[in-house]
Amino acid sequence: MADDSVSLNKYVSSKGLCSRRVADTWIEAGRIKINGKIAIKGNRVYPGDKVTIDGKKLVQKVEPIYIMLNKPPGITSTTDRADKSNMIDFLKFKERIFPIGRLDKNSTGLILLTNNGDIVNKILRKENRHEKEYIVTVDRPITPHFMRTMSGRIPMLGTKTLPSKVIKVKPNVFKIILHQGLNRQIRRMCEYCDYNVLALKRVRIMHLKLGNLKPGKWRPLTNKELEILLKDIGYDIGKTR
Repeated sequence: MADDSVSLNKYVSSKGLCSRRVADTWIEAGRIKINGKIAIKGNRVYPGDKVTIDGKKLVQKVEPIYIMLNKPPGITSTTDRADKSNMIDFLKFKERIFPIGRLDKNSTGLILLTNNGDIVNKILRKENRHEKEYIVTVDRPITPHFMRTMSGRIPMLGTKTLPSKVIKVKPNVFKIILHQGLNRQIRRMCEYCDYNVLALKRVRIMHLKLGNLKPGKWRPLTNKELEILLKDIGYDIGKTR
């Protein structure tokens, strides 16, 4: 017989409440129950099961939301309301959404937000190696040695960066295309080369371009942008309907 069950963390994230990673923390904290019994990681949900969080039944999946924001400096890529610079209070969005990935507080540019936790890991999984493009201003003129080093593999956080494409734009401004997202990667790469970052702006994620979107403004993804995005990450478009 066909198994119609789904993993518990996937079931919770599919409701648009959180990512699978956050769902796991809720499960570990004992907040999730299946048919009245406290759930554990690895549980599966079968048709007819009653799943609750904090004693309340999980609601049906809401209409999926996919937006892009031009994040201004000073805003933190978090939904934690305890952080005064959190992204949710800044956006004042009426539905619950959360960012896909992050930008440093002082960095600016393109960041995606959604209420569909099921696609977050698909986009962030490093093996997909999606392109991300940045414009970076540093504190002194860029040299050929800097370009060669930044393009290569730089030791960082117990590993090495993947090769990057680096293009000089102005004497102290360059464009860089990454295929991974290590913590503070570009800033650490520049520090390795004895440069300091003065400004960092993400202008593209995969096929999605910031374009003329002004700082602090957001817009929904177009149908075409969304179709390409979901296809590229191998997500069943029918699940978003």
